[in-house]
Amino acid sequence: MTADKIVVISNGKVVEQGTHKELLSLKGHYHALVSAQQLNIVDDMENENEESEGRVHSLCQVLIPGRGNSAGSDFSIHKDERPAVIEDNEEEPSPPVSMIRILKKNMPEWPQLLMGSLASIIVSSATPIFVILFGDILRVMSSPVDQEVRAETDRYSLYFFIAGVSVGFATFLQNYAYGIAGEKLTMRLREELFESMVRQEVAWFDKKSNLSGSLCARLSGDASSVQGATGQRVGIVLQSIMTVGWGIGLAIYFDWRLGLVTIFFTPVILLAQYFFLRISRGEIFSNQQALEKFTELAVEAVSNIHTVVSLGLEQTFHQRYMLALLQAHKIPLWNTLIRAFVFGLAQSILFFANSATLFYGGILMVENDLTFDTILKVGQALIMGTMLLAIAMGFAPNFQKGMSAASRIFHILDRKPQIHDPPQVNERKWTANGNVKYQQVKFFYPTRPNIMVLQGLNADVLEGQTVAIVGKSGCGKSTCIQLLERFYDPDSGCVYIDEHDVSSLTTCSLRFQLGIVSQEPVLFDRTIAENIAYGDNSRTVPMSEIIEAAKKASIHSFITTLPLGYDTLMGEKGMQLSGGQKQRIAIARALIRNPRILLLDEATSALDTESEKVVQEALDKAKEGCTCITITHRLSTIQNADVIFVINNGQVAEMGTHSELLAQHGLYYKLYSMHNGPP
Repeated sequence: MTADKIVVISNGKVVEQGTHKELLSLKGHYHALVSAQQLNIVDDMENENEESEGRVHSLCQVLIPGRGNSAGSDFSIHKDERPAVIEDNEEEPSPPVSMIRILKKNMPEWPQLLMGSLASIIVSSATPIFVILFGDILRVMSSPVDQEVRAETDRYSLYFFIAGVSVGFATFLQNYAYGIAGEKLTMRLREELFESMVRQEVAWFDKKSNLSGSLCARLSGDASSVQGATGQRVGIVLQSIMTVGWGIGLAIYFDWRLGLVTIFFTPVILLAQYFFLRISRGEIFSNQQALEKFTELAVEAVSNIHTVVSLGLEQTFHQRYMLALLQAHKIPLWNTLIRAFVFGLAQSILFFANSATLFYGGILMVENDLTFDTILKVGQALIMGTMLLAIAMGFAPNFQKGMSAASRIFHILDRKPQIHDPPQVNERKWTANGNVKYQQVKFFYPTRPNIMVLQGLNADVLEGQTVAIVGKSGCGKSTCIQLLERFYDPDSGCVYIDEHDVSSLTTCSLRFQLGIVSQEPVLFDRTIAENIAYGDNSRTVPMSEIIEAAKKASIHSFITTLPLGYDTLMGEKGMQLSGGQKQRIAIARALIRNPRILLLDEATSALDTESEKVVQEALDKAKEGCTCITITHRLSTIQNADVIFVINNGQVAEMGTHSELLAQHGLYYKLYSMHNGPP
């Protein structure tokens, strides 16, 4: 009202401009907006359940570490409506998972695993066969008889060719079979992991370790990383072990004395591998934590790009992201040095083994106990097999990464949600009458167990009533709705629908009785018709019902003006539509299931005056014939409510109609006077 000039825009054009008094005297667009508002400027930062506000608060925490949730903060978040995540809420350590369990999860692909294993055994024989043939061909080529050399080289050349074809085909089968098994395992784990995530209770997502960035990293990265411990890695390990086995057998068969010398070096290499794996295990876990940290930061920045750009924080976020990257880079440097030393030592042992074999073989050859081709076969059969095992050690980081990823995945798969259907309760069709009762409800948010949000709340809502819940910011208004939806369970007391304790009902049957319209509706990047139909997933919603719900929500006329009508894509989070249009789509989505109880959580507080009026009219139509519970801080929208509950310190401090509460000159009177002036 104190602005030097006010510009009124309608349909993308300036229709009026002037001072407050000048525009009021015109009795045009501006006058209509002021008349519809019917209240003074309200501090919209009091909105309790706005999702985007929560994201801005997270941005504030990222940019200004240690900044609290003070009431005066521009980025403050309400203390009970959007529970803050405590700082010491670190990720629970995932218990180790056995290789057997991973393979059990891969058992549907047993034909591919069997084929790959058989192929690995065939491929493992390539080294011993090569050593035997190579030793024999050297012996043949050292013969002084030319005809014998010619005949034998032709025969051994054919043997090499047959071996090459066989090993090549077996290698193809090995990689193909294990590759198919690994990809199917990845798909299965992603499916089960996502299913397990969406089944968890809301409190699980409040934890710092379960932010969207961390969960996305697990879905995208962990599921595919498990292949590092299965699939082709299994084939390589099996092939290496079998090759060593073949080598030991051949070494003992040709000459046990020389065989014992070469066998001596095998456990030395295996010991080096053990230390190599130990080093890799800790490095993988540290890297994963660092990865999730800067992934969360990236998700925060991208999800709130408008806020980042408007505040000019692009460089700040870039610096913080680079800092997180540098920290992640420093973690493995020391481990990499040690791992490289151990791996190099394993490679050196191969040459030490060759040295010892040739030295002792020369002694035996001088004593005429062995021929040089036997020395070659005994030494190289085992040493080359051990060399393959050492090469397989190069995959140890991938193997450990796969095992760590599997551990995190199975940790989530094994977790039982705290909010679940009661045992031995069958899903049945049930229609509520619409009575709601809160009886001595006490509640702490799991992430803030020292703060009691509701302190013995008692409230009764009768069938068909329109009830409003009001109070100061942070008093527990939206918590009441979350308990009714059973996003959380009360720590004591009960919440009833009709005569049923909500904890005794299946979550599906309970939530099917409820329709909710929140401050910032979440819409999906699907068509308008699909977004409305998502309100009832128990059946295929006919188009006629979708249109009818849209008409009740006063959005049908707008939809028909679009070129594609109900087939128009909404865009990510419904970004193609305005706030009022999205809100009316959300109302239609709530109505499609014919809810017995309609929940309105600050449904109009984020809208401009004109949009608020249209949406409020749609809400008035929507709540006909059902119980309606409204959470709001704009008291002008609830003056016709049957009952108004005033919440203070987690309890009902006052209750009655609008006029009754004003007459009491209590908390409601103060709230109304603060927003609208003395009545």
